[in-house]
This record gives sequence, C-alpha cells and structure tokens, in this order.
Amino acid sequence: MGLLDRLHARLERQPPTCHWRVGFSGGLDSTVLLHLFARLREQGLAGEVQAVHVHHGLQPAADAWVEHCGRVCAALDVPLVTRHVRTDKMASLERAAREARYAAFAEVLPIGGCLLLGQHRDDQLETLLQRLVRGAGVKGLAGMPETRPLARGRLWRPLLDEPRAALLAYAEAEGLHWIEDPSNADTQLDRNYLRHEIMPRLRNRWPGVDRVMARSARHLAEAEELLGELARLDLRQAQTGQRAFAWVPLPSLMLAPLQALSDARQRNLLRTWLAPLARQPDSAHWVGWQALREGGEASDPCWRLEGGAVRRGAGQLWWVPDAWQAELRPLAIGTRQTTLDLAGNGRLRFVGVDAQPGWRIAYRQGGEQLVVPGRGHRDLKRLLNERGVPTFLRGRLPLLWQGDELLAVANLPGLNGLPGGGRLEWQPADGVAGFELP
Repeated sequence: MGLLDRLHARLERQPPTCHWRVGFSGGLDSTVLLHLFARLREQGLAGEVQAVHVHHGLQPAADAWVEHCGRVCAALDVPLVTRHVRTDKMASLERAAREARYAAFAEVLPIGGCLLLGQHRDDQLETLLQRLVRGAGVKGLAGMPETRPLARGRLWRPLLDEPRAALLAYAEAEGLHWIEDPSNADTQLDRNYLRHEIMPRLRNRWPGVDRVMARSARHLAEAEELLGELARLDLRQAQTGQRAFAWVPLPSLMLAPLQALSDARQRNLLRTWLAPLARQPDSAHWVGWQALREGGEASDPCWRLEGGAVRRGAGQLWWVPDAWQAELRPLAIGTRQTTLDLAGNGRLRFVGVDAQPGWRIAYRQGGEQLVVPGRGHRDLKRLLNERGVPTFLRGRLPLLWQGDELLAVANLPGLNGLPGGGRLEWQPADGVAGFELP
C-alpha cells in the first residue's frame, strides 16, 4: 500500500469536513502533504483544499519562499493564503514563531474546518527526546497529538506515523520541488542537534528505535488520557457544593475536596484546572502550590503564575487574573441614575433607590468605618473579617460615600443597604471577557 492509499485509509476514520487547510511552508513535509491532498481532491475524496503559508520574516529568503509556494499551489490548482506575522520582540524566538504561526492558522480556519500539518514520525521522535532532556512529564512525553481541537475546528497530523524516508521517496517519485530551510542545518538549535547528531547514532545502535520510541509515545499518550479522566472526576468533586461569594466571576475550586487527595492527584487536578487559564507550571513552580496549600487564609498566600495568581479565601481556591491587580479610580456621581459602569471593575446597580448627586464610589484605603444598624460605628476591616471576605476581593469592593461618610459596601448583606431603602449590587468584571451578568 502506497503513501496515498495509507492517507486515504486514515482520512476515512476522520470526522467529515468540506474545508481542508494545509499548513504549507514549502518544505518537504508540507509539500508532500499538499500534493497528497490535491490528489485526493481530484479523486473526489476531499472537498475544498487551501494552502496557508505563514511568513515569519526570520530568513532573508522568506519572500522568495512565498513566491515558491505560489508557484507550487498554482501548479496544483490550490488557492494559497499568506499570513505575515511578527516575532522580533519576543524573548524566545522559536516559541514566539510557533505561537504566531498557530494564531495565524486559527484565524483562517473556518467553522468545522480541519488544519493539516505535515509532521512525521521523525519529528515526533525529536519532540520526545527534546522534552525528555527538559524534564517533561507524561503529557509532554506523549509527544505531538495526532489530532486536537483548534479554534473553530480541529488540527490533524495525518503523516505522524510515517517516517521521513517515506515522504522523501514519494517526493522524488513524483518529481516534487521543495525548499530547504538553511536554519535546519544549524546544530546550535536543540532540535537540529538531535536530528543530525543524536538520532543517527541511536538508529545505528538500535535499528528499530524509531518504532520503539513511537510506541512509547503512544503508551504515554494513553496514560495521559487516563490521567485526564481522573482529573476531570476529581475536578467535578472540587467544583460542587455550596460556595460563598458565588457572585464573583472568577474560576474557583472548593479547597476541602482538593486537600483530601494525594499530592500527585492534587497536581493532576490543578494542571487540568489551570490549562485554559495559565501556562503550565514547571517543577520549580509547584513549591508555590505547597506554600499556598499549607498557609492559612489569614496569611493571604499567593501562588504566582503567568497571567495571574491562585489565591485562597472562603474555603476556596481562586484564579485571580492580572487584570484584577490594576489600580481602580474613584467615581463621582453627578446625576440620578440606577446603573454605573466602573472602569475595569464591572457594573454597579442601585436597587430600590437611585444614585444621588454628590455620592461617590471609592475603594478601600484602610481605616474606614461604617455605621451598622444596632451596632454603631464599626471598623470596615473587622466587618470584612467577620464575613470571611477573601483578601484579594476587598480592594475591589465598591464603597458608597457621601462626603466623609461611608454609606454602604456593595454585595455584603447587612452592609449594602442604601439610605432610604434598597441595596447596592455589584456585578464584577471577570478580568478576561468583560462583564459576568446574571
């Protein structure tokens, strides 16, 4: 069975779509993949096929590569879309280029479409070794997934089980022409060092090492799938139960079910919970989780991660995005109204009584006092302690003032009453997507 037939057999096992997008760099792998799908389209086995070339501008010949890709696509009667991206101000150029590339792919992928990438088995082995020497866990050592969701569609690597030699033989037999990126010969780059220095020695010593390592990656992918199932079960337990401050629109977990798990299951659960929120913590960063778990709420422990922090409060863990750390500005009320938009802090509603001219909204500075019916003047700090308000939330609670008198604290029963009746309701901004309205 030839390469085209093997691809056709894999295609039949994939979810159907009418929109195929081939990530086309012009190199050997993507040239073979594009040619194969053009053949499948001619046979009526694939619908719309379009090539997507990402111009990084990192090589002097980048413009010439666009022209080459245009000629190849014209010969195959395949439309070509080119996207220009910039990565010159990023700390890690390789990572930045990869992220920019996938962002460009996601942008052009239609609803229900499938992005095709040409990585093969040799690429998978290099990925496995690269992650191994970096100390990756099970997920990293599972290598590149054959398929995964992407934007409004999905990504598929249909040649992942094929050795590079099979792609090269196909290209030579079909008389294909492709680009040789000169940076691929630079052994100062980790992946190239593995490709040119390490893999040949491994193959010489153990001729079947490619198949063995690919099998190991599949075993690890299966283990990662099982760990994911366990994490989702544990996560369900940690997300059920009566929650305090349910009106706070931040991701949270109940702490008690989490603390009942073993250390390994805690980390497994947290990886899954944090996956859509922050870059996965490396080994050194888990020290921050231990300090957070073992510290009391009164000490206000904080586990800093990229894009935000995990905080404790009211028997829960909270993901607090960096946007919640922004300084808030007071707001003077000049006219009667029922709703106020608070810059960077959501929306405030006056229920039962309109906001009055001369009132203002401000935030804690320390030392505030509030008159509580039946109790007289009380320190706001003590009142917040009595209600178990998480520390990270206190500085964002809108306070209603008239002159030097604190009138109400939004959302806290017994403290949110307005003069003349009614109450002060706050709908916080989630720090990510704007307002979280009931």
